[in-house]
Amino acid sequence: MKTQIHCLNNISPKGTALLGEGYELTDDIQEASGILVRSAAMHDMEFSENLLAIARAGAGVNNIPLDRAAEEGIVVFNTPGANANAVKELVIAALLMGSRDLVGGISWCRDNAEDENITKAAEKAKKAFAGREIQGKTLGVIGLGAIGALVSNAAISLGMQVIGYDPYMSVPAALRLDPQVQVANKVEDVYAAADYLTIHVPATDSTKGMINAEAIALMKDDAVFLNFSRDTLVNEADMAAALAEGKLGKYITDFATPGVMKMEKAIALPHLGASTDEAEENCAMMAVRQMRNFLENGNIVNSVNYPAIDAGVAAGPRVVILSEATDTLVADITAAFGAVAGIISKAKGNNAATIVDLAQEPSDDTLSAVADIDGVRLVRML
Repeated sequence: MKTQIHCLNNISPKGTALLGEGYELTDDIQEASGILVRSAAMHDMEFSENLLAIARAGAGVNNIPLDRAAEEGIVVFNTPGANANAVKELVIAALLMGSRDLVGGISWCRDNAEDENITKAAEKAKKAFAGREIQGKTLGVIGLGAIGALVSNAAISLGMQVIGYDPYMSVPAALRLDPQVQVANKVEDVYAAADYLTIHVPATDSTKGMINAEAIALMKDDAVFLNFSRDTLVNEADMAAALAEGKLGKYITDFATPGVMKMEKAIALPHLGASTDEAEENCAMMAVRQMRNFLENGNIVNSVNYPAIDAGVAAGPRVVILSEATDTLVADITAAFGAVAGIISKAKGNNAATIVDLAQEPSDDTLSAVADIDGVRLVRML
């Protein structure tokens, strides 16, 4: 029987084509071993006992109940970096909109479309839309992950100075960064130095509302702030006040909230960051590959609720165990099997994933004994 996969949203055919002959798409979500999703809300969904994995074709996972999925032994994947180039290109477009009044100029042309002398009138009107060049200006980048690094490098190529901040920057991320990018030790240094600022961090308890009156007070007068990450990172009341008072020059965001639409100096886009054919294809293909790797080999790559674990391709009997993380987990599992050819166990917070390779297939009684170990949520024989 083929493995059933359900798509909650329209998923690029380039992604679903990678499922292969052992899989088929199903309209019955209760039958599905895996769910592919983009933006559909899943918090009120009840998950079937058949469900093993949820793969989000994108980076944000606030539409998925991560803790509940973990407790039910369901691995949730996302696709960090798959849409990074699409977002980078839109941020660069926003950077140019923040320096040149392109929106105002376009609106003037549309408003005067019926004027037979529009060409001559434009020569007089254009001074109202004069701007400044970004070359030689300083861009502050808050968050130097996949998107932040691409934005930083592109800005360097455009002749800008770049100062960035990321307290969690990994070694691979640092290696991706252009050596001309100055990395600050404090985010306050970025606020103070930048003519333009862009933010690329996840929405967590520690980052929500971080762009507030206190942060804005440290920024240069007339600075332009770009938000193509999450709407909740910015305190809208404080941003509105800064724009009204002339403290900041513009706020350009990919999130058209009611509050933003009341700000006169704000430019809002309808969440276009990853809305390119290429980004949707990249995300879908990455999501499918990660889901297949887990379903076929038990390996976990880019999960947001379980640890990364990789035992390679399953060459013989293999058992995958999802559980709570305990000090005696490996010992308990090994004792239940009696003898193992290999075992790998990793933890992420309170959640653990264990892959056990065996010389021969275990009995049903052995698998039941493993399932009875305290904290075990799922035992799956590949």
